[in-house]
Amino acid sequence: MDNRAEVREFLTSRRAKITPQEAGLPVVGQRRVPGLRRNEVATLAGVSIEYYSRLERGHLAGVSASVLEAIARALQLDAAERGHLFDLAQAADGSNLLTRRRGRGDKQWMPQPGLLWILDAMRDAPAAVGNGRGDLLAANHLGRALYSDVLADPSGKPNFARFAFLDPAARRFYPDWDFFADITVANLRTEAGRNPHDRQLHELVGELSTRSAEFRDRWSAHDVRLHSSGTKHFHHSVVGDLILAYETVDLRTDAGVSMTVYAAEPGSPSEHGLRLLASWASDPIATAQRTGRAAQAPETTPEGG
Repeated sequence: MDNRAEVREFLTSRRAKITPQEAGLPVVGQRRVPGLRRNEVATLAGVSIEYYSRLERGHLAGVSASVLEAIARALQLDAAERGHLFDLAQAADGSNLLTRRRGRGDKQWMPQPGLLWILDAMRDAPAAVGNGRGDLLAANHLGRALYSDVLADPSGKPNFARFAFLDPAARRFYPDWDFFADITVANLRTEAGRNPHDRQLHELVGELSTRSAEFRDRWSAHDVRLHSSGTKHFHHSVVGDLILAYETVDLRTDAGVSMTVYAAEPGSPSEHGLRLLASWASDPIATAQRTGRAAQAPETTPEGG
């Protein structure tokens, strides 16, 4: 992934999304390009057109945090997009514009015993641990049951992005597949900005770009996203529809690794569905027979970061 190309395409795509009216600028004459012109962004950011044009060509090395903030405001970037811009700038020259700890790249991820104890103690809520590449690294009993389709990856290295775009079961598991596909790619694009030298991420993006036109189209949009909380809709092969609230928290002892915990609204059909899921998951032989897919637990020391 060439950093200059990443910067150029990201800034160009953000500029194209904002109309002059949204930016509070008058519309004069016929416009041949969508969104804002370079000189308009430069004016809004308070920098010269020559300087902004240089930045948009990918030359972010040495840019100050104040200029990045001004550009983020001019382009009306949200929190995820602003963070991505700062990540791209840091990757350009290795500066300390961000204080966020970096991921561990290709180093093998080793769960601490305490984390496994905590997961096992969470008996009524599905919980899963993953990284920015979308690798499913560990899960509790209900988490393994919820993600039995994802865990059926014959490679033994389950990954949410690979599942979403390459496994036909994903279209059933995610009723709103287009939404999940969008956020999956946006999460990967965000991770690419944070860890531009992650070899395994490059390989994953290359594989998905080669094998999925739908992934390629979304990847070229340069959308980014912060994955923290909300509601997800699943359709499990055994218990049916599940509408679950989720919260994702970073694990401070493992940079680049986070845990997501799910819960259903009390008294809802989804809460009943989780109880059924727990009952079904208590018999691993029945699990495999009912789904026709290998519902196996993730390795306790998978390769990840």
